[in-house]
This record gives sequence, structure tokens and C-alpha cells, in this order.
Amino acid sequence: MNSSHALQGNAADNGRFPISLFSLTVGAFAIGMTEFVIMGILPNVATDLNVSISQAGQLITSYALGVAFGAPILAMLTHRLPQKRLLCLLMVIFILGNLLAVVAPNYGTVMIARLISALAHGTFFGVGSVIAANLVRPDKRASAVSVMMAGLTIANIIGVPLGTFIGQHLGWRASFGSVVIMGIISLIGILIFIPHIQQKTNTSLLQQVRALVQPKLLLVLLIGALGCSSLFTVFTYIAPILIEVTGFSERSVTWILVLFGFGVTLGNILGGRLADWKLMPSLLVNLAALALILAAFAFTDKIPVAAIITLFVWGIAAFGILPGIQLRIMNLAKEAPELAATSTHSALNLGNAGGAFLGGWGITHIGLTSLPWIGSILTALGLILAIILYMYERRANIN
Repeated sequence: MNSSHALQGNAADNGRFPISLFSLTVGAFAIGMTEFVIMGILPNVATDLNVSISQAGQLITSYALGVAFGAPILAMLTHRLPQKRLLCLLMVIFILGNLLAVVAPNYGTVMIARLISALAHGTFFGVGSVIAANLVRPDKRASAVSVMMAGLTIANIIGVPLGTFIGQHLGWRASFGSVVIMGIISLIGILIFIPHIQQKTNTSLLQQVRALVQPKLLLVLLIGALGCSSLFTVFTYIAPILIEVTGFSERSVTWILVLFGFGVTLGNILGGRLADWKLMPSLLVNLAALALILAAFAFTDKIPVAAIITLFVWGIAAFGILPGIQLRIMNLAKEAPELAATSTHSALNLGNAGGAFLGGWGITHIGLTSLPWIGSILTALGLILAIILYMYERRANIN
């Protein structure tokens, strides 16, 4: 065993998280920044590219679709690559995609740039989740995944507000320029801190796909997709909602996004700990809370103080489900952990794409104020499916 593996083993034995886990957090931060920063600068992007808000919102849809369909394909094409080399390749793709967004001359090129950068997203989190779970004791697996995912949530506290501020003052292209810099820092961190890890599975690609395509696992993927679709139904258009419905200034949106970021970070940490304690019950409670909070936002979005409080609580509930869903999928597909973990993000982003699309449809046909209701209904559907799954599993265990 080399020194880096020994260091990881000692950290895991002592209940501490190894430094290599935090290098994954940095990569998640860069990816989270590019995924969410466009939401804070959506009006700026729409104005500069001479498109409507709903058209600009489809740039978020295209990113989510890139993750949904590109991630499993890329995971299958690269399943023989060593994990460290794969992470480096993914970060290079990510950097190039965001660099294209910086220099893109028109809407179509920005769309292509978003698709390219999206390819890295799902596979990075898939491989990273497997590495994270294997670096710690079995009873800390969900918490380890949540530490890596914390990069995504911290991006909402620091990266997205900073990127929004940069975009509003230096132009939206400068926001993606800052993402490129973060991507380069992440690549350097991966090269230095992630150890060379031997592939842990000798199963063929066909065996991995078979392990993935099982009814219970597909149902959990659908539950996750519905839960995440509600986030993007509303959050894709959060800047227009806060400005046009609640009455905040454009400058205030940046600080409100910081508060939302604190909420999602807290939710991610709590979600990991609750999933380690009681996996399915915690998911059920979280989905129920998320549906209720979004329904409440349909009323509080017209009252500034109430809207801010609701957004913070919503952030906690929205990201609380992620560690549990990720661990549930990995537990169901032990023969194909990386493909399963990648497919989780594929399904979640399919939900994201659907949510952004439905949000655009809602704006066009009903109005901005309809979005919280649409999000609440989508989450309620996920909750119903989760209850059915939980009752089925309890009955099977009794019998």
C-alpha cells in the first residue's frame, strides 16, 4: 500500500475524512458554479443574445439534457479508464466547454458550449461518489458523498453570487471566465491529491447495464428526477420572480442567492447524516416538506421578508434528498457502482431539464406566479412513488 492509500486508511479508521475527498469537493464546486450561475444572470444573457427569458432558460434545459444523456454514454465509453485519469479528462472537457461560452458569438454557440460542459457533470459526480464512499467506513458513506456534494452547495454560497456579481458588472461572459479559472484550479487539485486507484470491478459493460436496468432501481431514479425537477421549475427563473413578483432590485438578487446557498449547504449535510441513520424514512419526510414549502412559496413570493425565509428553508429541503438518493442507487447496483452513481445524476438532470422546460411553459401560458405550484405538484408525485416503494419493501421484509 502506498503512502496516499495509507493516509486515507488512517483517516477512515479515525472517522476523519481524507484530504483526497476534499479535492473532489473543489471539482464539485467548479461544476456547481457553471450549472447554477446562469440563473442569476439569466436576464443579462437574454438581453445580450437578444432572446426572451424563456428562450434563455432553455440554455439551462440544454445543460441538464447534456448531463442526462451524455453522462451514461460517456461513463460506458470510459468505464475501463483508471479513475484519476478519467477525472482529469472530464475536467479538461469541462474547461473547454466553458471557454467556448466565453467567446461564443451567438445563442446557438452558447447552447453548444453548455452541452459540452455538461458532459463532465454526471460522470464526475458518479466516479467521485464511488471514490468518496470507498474512502471512509461503511457507516459514513452517505456523509462522505455529502462532503463531495458540498462543493455543489458551497458554489451556491460563494460561486454563484460571485459569478452573478461579475456578470452584472463585467458582462455574463466574464462569469463563465471565472468558471474556467475554477476548473483549472480543480484540475490541478485532482492531479496532486487524488491517488491512483485500481478499478474495483471486473464486471463487463453488459453486466453493469443489466445491474442498472432493474425495476426498483429505475423507480428510485424516477423519484429523484421528480424531486429535482421541482427545483429547476422554480429556481431557473428565480431572478425574474424576485425582481418582477417580489419586487427586489437586481442587486438584491445576489445576496438572496447567498442565503439560498447557505440553505442548500445545510440541507446537503443534514441529508447525508439522516440518510446514514434512516435512509427511506428521511427521504419520505424530505419530499413531503419540499412539496409543502413550494406550495407556501406560491403565497410568500409576493412578500419580501417571507419570500427570503421560504427560499432559505426551500434550499434545505431541496438538497437534503441528494445524498440519500445517491446512496440508495449505489446500494441497489453494487455490481455497477460507477455507472449507477452516474445514472443518478443523469436521471436528476433529466428532471432538471423537464423542470426548466415546464417552468418556461408555465411563464408563457400562465405566468411567473404559477411556477411554485408546478414545482409542488411534481414533488408530490415523487413523494407518492416513494411511499409506494417504501410500503412494498416493508411488506416484502415482513413476508
